[in-house]
Amino acid sequence: MTILPKITLKTSVHREKEVVQLQFERNEALQYLLRKNTLMRWSATMSCWYLPYTHKLTQELFVLVKDKAFLDYSLMNATAETAGVLPKPVVEKEKPGMNKELGTLSEEAEKKVLNFKQWMRSKRYSENTIGTYVDALRIFLRYCSEKEISEINNQDLIIFNNDYILANSLSSSFQNQVVNAIKLFFRTVENKHLDPALIHRPKRAKVLPNVLSKEEVKQILNALKNIKHRAMLSLIYSCGLRRSELLHLKLKDIDSGRGLIIVRQAKGKKDRVVPLSDKTLHMLRDYFLAYKPKEWLFEGQGGIDQYDERSLQNVLKQALEKAKINKPVSLHWLRHSYATHLLENGTDLRYIQEILGHSRSTTTEIYTHVSNKSIQKVISPFDSL
Repeated sequence: MTILPKITLKTSVHREKEVVQLQFERNEALQYLLRKNTLMRWSATMSCWYLPYTHKLTQELFVLVKDKAFLDYSLMNATAETAGVLPKPVVEKEKPGMNKELGTLSEEAEKKVLNFKQWMRSKRYSENTIGTYVDALRIFLRYCSEKEISEINNQDLIIFNNDYILANSLSSSFQNQVVNAIKLFFRTVENKHLDPALIHRPKRAKVLPNVLSKEEVKQILNALKNIKHRAMLSLIYSCGLRRSELLHLKLKDIDSGRGLIIVRQAKGKKDRVVPLSDKTLHMLRDYFLAYKPKEWLFEGQGGIDQYDERSLQNVLKQALEKAKINKPVSLHWLRHSYATHLLENGTDLRYIQEILGHSRSTTTEIYTHVSNKSIQKVISPFDSL
């Protein structure tokens, strides 16, 4: 008798979105099946695979893995729409302060959410913004699932804010995302005005960027012996690139004659140019001779698709282990470090703003709070006692 591998499903919240964790022992065939047919992605922070929550998720997974794996959904705490295929999952007790469980969306609500998604695409919203708004809207509509969408009013928004967002200590950024999504949805799809001003918008926490010293950056980059891996991380640091900007670079975007890189359609759908140092250019030439990429500057296995962002994160993880740096460094830390080191070298803030692609100077000015250029000149009165 063949023993099927077990997949344990567990509801969770990841990056302010409701997700379902998929926990199973390493199985290449099963992993390939799920990645090919679902939106399954890996989370380093949760150390597991996960899927965005939908009310038909358990049904779809059951059909997909039937005769290939055993689905354990006993840890699911959200009601799944199973259409009679599976018994209802076990529902955990309500959290203190949460007045009710999220319901499921009606067929009409699903259509309106889809219309909202299509409208945003027609207006050329970024896919990240579309995904964030749709997920936030779904949670609100599921909370109000006992009412028709046309009957939802300002009072429902206030109750949702108090009894769900605040009661569950969800972040201020999530609260702002929900309010923005609801406002846009009812204005564009429902042609109805809900007043988000009735909810006191939280102030965004002013968090300083995480910065590495030049010595730490050097240790991380020197820890990588693979020229491709070292070139990727070096380019993020030496040009202040975002992760997605690096992975979307093509060979034609490298202007070696002028010493520039053209970053196309980055955040805010803006093109910009960033300086390319001679040292980085020589490294890219060595990488090109070794790997000979065809279209994307950094290609994945097989040389067809662009490099996978999860694999890039793993490259950094390996470098940190080899360099014996125990800080929770992310790829964005390299961008923050680049900007801070430029400032400490005397580069004007206006140039740093242009290089990083910031729309507002206030965004760039935050690096003045982490730069040690002026702070180290301050002499403590304690020294003169």
